[in-house]
Amino acid sequence: MTMVEISGVKKRYEGGFEALRGVDLMIKEGEILALLGPNGAGKTTLISAVCGITLPTEGTIRVGGHDVVTDYRAARDLIGLVPQEINLEPFEKVINTVRFTRGLFGKARNDALIEDVLRKLSLWDKRDSAVKELSGGMKRRVLIAKALAHEPRVLFLDEPTAGVDVELRRDMWEVVAELKRQGVTIILTTHYIEEAEAIADRVGVINRGQILLVEEKDALMARLGQKELRIDLSDPLDAVPPSLEEFDLTLTEDRQRLVYTYHSGAERTGIGRLMAAVASAGLKVRDVSTAQNSLEDIFVGLVAEQEEEDAA
Repeated sequence: MTMVEISGVKKRYEGGFEALRGVDLMIKEGEILALLGPNGAGKTTLISAVCGITLPTEGTIRVGGHDVVTDYRAARDLIGLVPQEINLEPFEKVINTVRFTRGLFGKARNDALIEDVLRKLSLWDKRDSAVKELSGGMKRRVLIAKALAHEPRVLFLDEPTAGVDVELRRDMWEVVAELKRQGVTIILTTHYIEEAEAIADRVGVINRGQILLVEEKDALMARLGQKELRIDLSDPLDAVPPSLEEFDLTLTEDRQRLVYTYHSGAERTGIGRLMAAVASAGLKVRDVSTAQNSLEDIFVGLVAEQEEEDAA
């Protein structure tokens, strides 16, 4: 089932700046989608449009079948949002802050649920503390608790672990894993690409208000992921021997390593021919190793490719 349906969405501000340039995106119920993009790519604007914080200039957005503009109450009731900015009432107690958010959505009081959320986020011992007494990391935990207080079916995490401690990240990913088991749809924006690589089902890349790619994470890594074969030599080279030019090798600055890039999913990688050619060239090999392209490498490459196309 499709939980979030975004079709032809544009957001244009006064002055002509277009933050979103025709976004189409379908997000399935119970999946974790990681939305990656550089600063200013349109990630927060897109989340704001889905959550009803800003109105799209064109296009439609549905959450659980409800239009976020014409049926905004029903749509918003399904959504929990953890924003980038910490904006909390400083003098209110933690537990009252979370209870109040649940009440805003018209939900009946449920002290057991609030306690469970606070305990999972290591906030129970701070429940009677004023928000102003908390550290920045603890305030971030309160934001997450507020987003979960009304039991949303869709959870947006907008850079939730930016500048927070490792313990909070661990606690939050445990909560995310439990929510996924409950069928909650989770959309994560992050600059920590290793987090997306670790927990996401699908990865989307956005830049300059356009979705460049949305794909299953494992399929993306298999399709675009490259590997490097690193051949460490016993003696330095002045240049790549002419007999090896067909392999498009790179000679590192220390002149003692040849790097061969290939697709791990290819039927024939050419490694066998390469190693035979290296031996025929009389090169003494000290060591051989491989390295897998990361999701970060893929992301950077996609963004750079779009910018080159826009500049052309």
